[in-house]
Amino acid sequence: MINFLIDRFEKRQPKNSDTRTAFGIFAGVVGLLSNLLLFVGKLLIGLVSGSVSIMADAMNNLSDTVSSVLTLVGFYIAGKPADKEHPYGHERFEYISGMLVSLLITFVGFQFFMTSIDRIKAPQSIKVTPVILIILVLSILIKVWQSVFYKRVAKKIDSNTLVATAKDSLNDVFTTIAVLVSATVEGITGLKIDGIVGLFIACYIIYSGLQLIREFVNELMGLRPDQAAIDQMKLYLSSVSDIVGYHDLLIHQYGPNKTFASVHIEIDDRWDLTKAHETIDEIELEFRQKLGVDLVCHIDPVNLYDQRQQFIHQELKKIIKGIDSELKGHDIRLVEHGGKPRILFDLVVPNQFKATDQELKIRIQEQVYRNIGDYPVEVTFDHNYLL
Repeated sequence: MINFLIDRFEKRQPKNSDTRTAFGIFAGVVGLLSNLLLFVGKLLIGLVSGSVSIMADAMNNLSDTVSSVLTLVGFYIAGKPADKEHPYGHERFEYISGMLVSLLITFVGFQFFMTSIDRIKAPQSIKVTPVILIILVLSILIKVWQSVFYKRVAKKIDSNTLVATAKDSLNDVFTTIAVLVSATVEGITGLKIDGIVGLFIACYIIYSGLQLIREFVNELMGLRPDQAAIDQMKLYLSSVSDIVGYHDLLIHQYGPNKTFASVHIEIDDRWDLTKAHETIDEIELEFRQKLGVDLVCHIDPVNLYDQRQQFIHQELKKIIKGIDSELKGHDIRLVEHGGKPRILFDLVVPNQFKATDQELKIRIQEQVYRNIGDYPVEVTFDHNYLL
């Protein structure tokens, strides 16, 4: 059924349309209709039975209905092209709509936390009928279907927002099961545990909302890119035989499908500008076509044949490696103009490294004097690069 819906919807899309936006809006519409149906059904049986846990579950479905509206708006705005005010596009709005959904879920959880406390203080009986049980079981089946549907669409368009929505739908399955347990226990034993079950449901809703808030805050602040994506970039750069090496890989994301990167490419300093330009153009084109990443390359000429430069390069690498294997040096060069000859290089320092930059520089300088010669060192410390 789900695959049939997705395939049928995809076939109806124009060839040049924005598939991601279309599928996101499609998922929002399906969620809106199904959640609205569940809300109305549960609210009616909650009012008839007098169950706060059922009404809490109904309000959770109402928040899901509003969430579906926010998903629709989020994907619509995220799908808008770049403009003068937003030169990198609007894709990050998907994270904002996800954040609003998370805040709404958390608010609803707190509201029903207080309602459940009141019901624990003043317990009331639940009027359980076969019709109520049937509706709740149907609710579970619909929510399971919803969760699977969201996951399939999320996988198709690589959407973290829909992944979170799928998790929320699965959470609703657990909360409805808890409601069924509450009604069944009271029907069998007469124990009025509705308020207690409602309290657990409220806590679970709050927990889920806070988890989602954390995820979207991280997205908005800028998470480290997926390791698989980083490895893919490294693999391609390592496969380019013409270049000497690469370093200082930086990746910026302006939405799920809007990725920019920059990298320093080391080339033989005997190349002319035309050859260097053609090589860089080819690398940038491959990144755009195969990886979907807009790459900008900075050229670092490397002297491969001067014996003194090569000696300094190899010895300095040994010094850095001897201090800590996690340290990485690059852009190593001997500068002889403008006064006394000096060694310049960049040093990539892991975030967990305990020594300060000044302490590292002093240790390196001492060993340079001892192993290489009377050369002052000038170090640029890198703390933010992926490579």
